[in-house]
Amino acid sequence: MEYRQHNQPGCGGCLLLLALLALVTGGAPALLNLLGFLFYSGLAGLLLLIAGFWAFSYYIQRRVSTYEASQSESHNRFVYLLINILVKIAQADGHFSRAELNAILNFFQYHLRYNQDQMYWVKQLTKEARDNTTDLRQLLEEFRTSFAYEPRLILLELIYQIIHTKQPPPENELRLAREAAQLLQISVYDQRTIEAKYMYRQRQEAASAASQEEQYYAVLGLEKGADFTEIKKAYRKLSMQYHPDKVGHLGEEFKKVAEEKMKEINVAYGYFEKKFGNR
Repeated sequence: MEYRQHNQPGCGGCLLLLALLALVTGGAPALLNLLGFLFYSGLAGLLLLIAGFWAFSYYIQRRVSTYEASQSESHNRFVYLLINILVKIAQADGHFSRAELNAILNFFQYHLRYNQDQMYWVKQLTKEARDNTTDLRQLLEEFRTSFAYEPRLILLELIYQIIHTKQPPPENELRLAREAAQLLQISVYDQRTIEAKYMYRQRQEAASAASQEEQYYAVLGLEKGADFTEIKKAYRKLSMQYHPDKVGHLGEEFKKVAEEKMKEINVAYGYFEKKFGNR
């Protein structure tokens, strides 16, 4: 005989059996009492679920508020504007993709090493930013008037990072990034340096000695073949712009961003210093 496996009755079947048992043993009153018990039990469960959700939301909000209160007004405003501008850039094509959302969250989680409380705050700001009707131009102008040149460079780096989540990046969004650089009063040289780095990453997927050198030129904002005098001049300028002390007042996390950028600049310069014989 062939063995056949039968599925067990689900919750609906159990309730039906229970209702039939109540009807047989106690008649209609027992059935009504059972139905009343089930109704009020379900209602109580729903209310407990709502209360639990509210309590969790309140708990998260308290942690977010506590973290905000522990930070300087300058730091909080910087992150608020940063997120709102990045979300506006991501929404430029009328669609805020999962890749763009992840690019924003990953920057805070992995580059800035934000903990759970900080990430709750970032996610809340991101959610609010998606519904914010403030014009991008207005946000950029406030950022420019509120912060020095070096924090503005960090913002522009992130704008290009968001745009390059799409491959190839849309031309209209690249134009938007250049317009943002103008509104932020970023020099043409610095804007091109940042754009060249990301465009290089787009073109190059495999590393070779020649492509590595081209990348180092891009990091320093130079055309391939620049002499060591130009390289040294570019290095000194970038070292001053991205010095960690320039953004220290915005918090340790943004100081670390500048430190990472300085490492990238130092690696590029070190390569050329060795190539040109430590001139």
